[in-house]
Amino acid sequence: MSENTEEILDKYRMAGKIHAQLITESKQLVKPGLSFAEFYDRIAERTKELGGFSAFPTNISVNEQAAHSTAMKSEERVFGENDVVKIDIGVHVDGYVADGAVTIDLSGKYGRLVKASEDALNAAIDTVKAGVSVREIGGVIEDTIRADGFMPVKNLMGHGLDAYTVHDDPSVPNCRIGGDHLLKEGQVIAVEPFATDGDGFVTDGSFCEIYSQIRHKPTRSPFVRKVLEKISAYNGLPFSRRDLADCEKLDMALVQLQRDGIVTGYPVLVEASGGYVAQTEHTLIVTEDGCEVTTARD
Repeated sequence: MSENTEEILDKYRMAGKIHAQLITESKQLVKPGLSFAEFYDRIAERTKELGGFSAFPTNISVNEQAAHSTAMKSEERVFGENDVVKIDIGVHVDGYVADGAVTIDLSGKYGRLVKASEDALNAAIDTVKAGVSVREIGGVIEDTIRADGFMPVKNLMGHGLDAYTVHDDPSVPNCRIGGDHLLKEGQVIAVEPFATDGDGFVTDGSFCEIYSQIRHKPTRSPFVRKVLEKISAYNGLPFSRRDLADCEKLDMALVQLQRDGIVTGYPVLVEASGGYVAQTEHTLIVTEDGCEVTTARD
């Protein structure tokens, strides 16, 4: 983790304000019948209009999907009237990221589950300050979700943020596990409780649409090289196949880049027992006696 100056923290704050507006608009946009593609493209467009850049492909995860689902390159899915929708958006300003999520219950049947995740995040925010351990935060999240009658998703965690880095140290667990890492003043973290009516574990699902570059290495193939040039523009931040839909032979190129260890994929994550999942997330700047929520909405 790099040292965060006040100038850097102001960029986190700028990203957070843009993020808050995008979440507000998402809650108005997500309705039964709206296509995933239309929603995804609208958020991408609005991010630029508001002066930010996408830090990762907008996650659109429904029902038992917990994370890493997004609009596909060729997309036909629409939101259904019984869907529990997780919208996870990342925005950056000069590489400094705002990461946050909201759950929208289109069914009207999972309000308690959504509230459990929201309650856990609020309890965590009340706990965060310099000198507090991530284990303590995880314990507060777990206790709150269990008290509401649900299970935390134990193998998904919050995380630190850094320049052009969405997942940095420390990991912030959603249960009473992990080491005794103590938060420091000026540190930026994303806290994201996942609550479920299932067993509380996620596993890889059946498709992968999100990738990132993890290694710099030349490639001989001309068409792979063209795709890699586009990927390199993301500066290591995640991208989706939809983002590169205009690239020729994209699927073949991604297979080759993964085989060469240049790119890695992030499959959709689903609750292993088929339980529905709710997610709520904010980005926080740790202070001496609390925290500042950069993604807070009015």
